[in-house]
Amino acid sequence: MTRLRLLLDGWLDGVPVIESPNFDARPLGICPELIVIHAISLPPGKFGTNLVERLFTNELPDDLDPKINELQEIRVSAHFFIDRSGRLTQFVSTICRAWHAGVSVWEGRAACNDFSIGIELEGCDYLPFDGKQYTALAALIDNLVEEIPTCSWGSVVGHSDIAPSRKTDPGPFFDWEMLQNERSRLH
Repeated sequence: MTRLRLLLDGWLDGVPVIESPNFDARPLGICPELIVIHAISLPPGKFGTNLVERLFTNELPDDLDPKINELQEIRVSAHFFIDRSGRLTQFVSTICRAWHAGVSVWEGRAACNDFSIGIELEGCDYLPFDGKQYTALAALIDNLVEEIPTCSWGSVVGHSDIAPSRKTDPGPFFDWEMLQNERSRLH
């Protein structure tokens, strides 16, 4: 991914957008400081179904697996989604609060959605991620850190770090070292 410019409205220039209705304003005076990495696939372990996009836009079909049907009334989103091929899509402006972290705490601060950017990777707890995803993720984080002065590589965490009693993602197959290697290749 080439260097992308974060526009004043919080959208990355040149990145495909599918706007999610599942966001609201950050609290007054709060800027993003934390970058939270998630993993999601619908159904679990199945990729390329476009159901994650449909979940984030409240457009899940009614005739799916019962476990997916349970998600019909859930209202969630992330700022960004990286599919298995490394393709990046933005769902929520970085200026706004996406609904990705749920009940969460980081370094004593609750409500991580208020001060974080959520990045979902298409994946699960029991399969490795694709190398293209690490390349895209490292480039995205590098762009965000470059464009948002309150964010840094030192503030990149997993969902399991901020909600350990509820969440396991990005999961045991997420390779933090590979992410750092991809970061090193950028510079």
